[in-house]
Amino acid sequence: MLLLVGYVIILAASVGTYSVHGSLGALWVPMEYLAIIGLTLGSFVASNGPKAMKATLGALPSVLKGSKLNKAHYMELLAMLFEILAKVRKEGLMAIEGDIESPEASPIFSKYPGISGDHHVLEFITDYLRMMVGGNLNAFEIENLMDIEIETHHHEAHLPAHIVSKVADATPAFGIVVAVMGVVNVMGSVGEPPAILGKMIGGALVGTFLGILVSYGFVSPIASQLEQKAEEGGKIYQCIKAVLLASMNGYAPQVAVEFGRKVLYASDRPTFSELETDLKSRKGK
Repeated sequence: MLLLVGYVIILAASVGTYSVHGSLGALWVPMEYLAIIGLTLGSFVASNGPKAMKATLGALPSVLKGSKLNKAHYMELLAMLFEILAKVRKEGLMAIEGDIESPEASPIFSKYPGISGDHHVLEFITDYLRMMVGGNLNAFEIENLMDIEIETHHHEAHLPAHIVSKVADATPAFGIVVAVMGVVNVMGSVGEPPAILGKMIGGALVGTFLGILVSYGFVSPIASQLEQKAEEGGKIYQCIKAVLLASMNGYAPQVAVEFGRKVLYASDRPTFSELETDLKSRKGK
């Protein structure tokens, strides 16, 4: 939503201020718009494979949505991990085998729809719980594997932002290409009256204006939003990692979730008292 608000401010500051002393009609050169859009899309298609394009197009709608990764979401995650680890501590690792093999039917996971509804997060949790149940890997080996998987996720999550950023970098150059084509057209019409030549030169310069405005005013903010969301999305895996490794190293469930709590960003991190109160309130449910 803030992206759209920013777009309105950008248009008001550029086109709006220009309209005070200039004619908006002079900025309407349809072929210039069509050329820049075509060049930008062509560059996007030529520079990326099907997987990269699919990932980028799939990520674009997220810039208009608010993030679900807030304090309430993380409290739900920590409460779920606490309940799983408490069951392990009380009944043994084999007690959660049914939960991790069929999480959709698990009475624990079903209590936390915000987490169980996220396929990637749920798979990350159940995969490492399954390794813990197997008992063939130590904490160091699992930590190393977690780091590799989180790094892979980080790379995949940042790919759309990287691609959109590259498109933004190229767009001003496309504006110059369009402007040069306009100047070439002007040079071929030097015999025309000055008023007509002036209009043609102005139309050519619109290409440069559009390329810069579209790049820094519209495409770059999308890349920035995608990058921020990718960074936010990686934090939940680091939180899960901290909790599970703390448990493997012998810490009690209450202490293990505290490890995870400390990993979170300050804006999303519940206080110790908030988390403790939330865990106590869930015990009776």
